[in-house]
Amino acid sequence: MIKTNHWYHWIFALTFWSFAIVFYQKDNIDVWGYGTWPIVGFLFLWGLFRAVNGYLLFKNRIINGSMVVDQRNNGSSVTPSNGTYTLDRWKAYLNGGGAYSVQKSSTAPTGFINSLLVTVTTADSSIASGDYYILTHLIEGINVGDFAWGTASACSVTLSFWVRSSLTGTFSGSLENNAGNRAYPFVYTINSANTWEQKSITIAGPTSGGSWNTTNGGGLELDIGLGGGSTYR
Repeated sequence: MIKTNHWYHWIFALTFWSFAIVFYQKDNIDVWGYGTWPIVGFLFLWGLFRAVNGYLLFKNRIINGSMVVDQRNNGSSVTPSNGTYTLDRWKAYLNGGGAYSVQKSSTAPTGFINSLLVTVTTADSSIASGDYYILTHLIEGINVGDFAWGTASACSVTLSFWVRSSLTGTFSGSLENNAGNRAYPFVYTINSANTWEQKSITIAGPTSGGSWNTTNGGGLELDIGLGGGSTYR
């Protein structure tokens, strides 16, 4: 899940609710014979709208993050080549001597029914600096335009996800623009083998630099690293 942290919606909501309380306490104002209730009601509902807009509307920008849609393979295991779509919206990239399979799995954390399962089928015994194994999700620019990245109004975003692995240790990923000239790498730790763990990472929005598409082309790319050489670490 990638969600925005639009704190200013809450500022507006609290402001409107504060005015609603002020007018509620007034006894010398009468609107249409109903006292202050029309004003109080308007301010309360407008504040509620801003709060909902800031928290609920289009909160998550990742499509098929619950991994329930797999139109191409219908649940079958596939061994992707470089640049091949697996589950809907999730593309595999790999370069090196290794290989992995991808499949929609019914093993999932509480609250979900599916997950994306990656299984190493051929280990890369000697990872070169330019080798990489990645799962990528590309978000259209129109769906992240309100992030305002690259401007003074850039907002922070929070990436959260569940992960389960037979291996423990430090793993990585990144958020980057479609042009590939601005990236924000992140790391997370898997503490217990074969155990679902939830991770949450907040990334401050860039106020300058890079080109951030806001049309129907690629806008923001989420890369989940499965392994790679020194060039991609």
